[in-house]
Amino acid sequence: MTLDYFRDYCLALPNVTEDTPFGPDVLVFRVGGKIFALMDLETFPYVNLKCDPERAIELREQYPGITPGYHMNKKQWNSVSTKGNVPDPLILELARDSYTLIWESLPKKVRDSLQ
Repeated sequence: MTLDYFRDYCLALPNVTEDTPFGPDVLVFRVGGKIFALMDLETFPYVNLKCDPERAIELREQYPGITPGYHMNKKQWNSVSTKGNVPDPLILELARDSYTLIWESLPKKVRDSLQ
């Protein structure tokens, strides 16, 4: 998985913005102002993605490249390797799931204003 490919995928999702609030080396994707993905811009070794807590545990057991989210809430966030030990289609599926979890957590008023 390349950073450019992942970035294009995320930016194609509705109402997604990107920024670097943690410094020039950390890229963040948001929907409705809330983060759903973040990663290192220089090396892109993994991406942090929000995940349903039960599924997060299952994924960690199944894939050595999926670990508790680095610098994140370990129950709800996973660090997903982009270096080949997690299939690219799964990375994109997990990014979409993270986006959906954040979208659904937004107040109805915010969601309505974005549609």
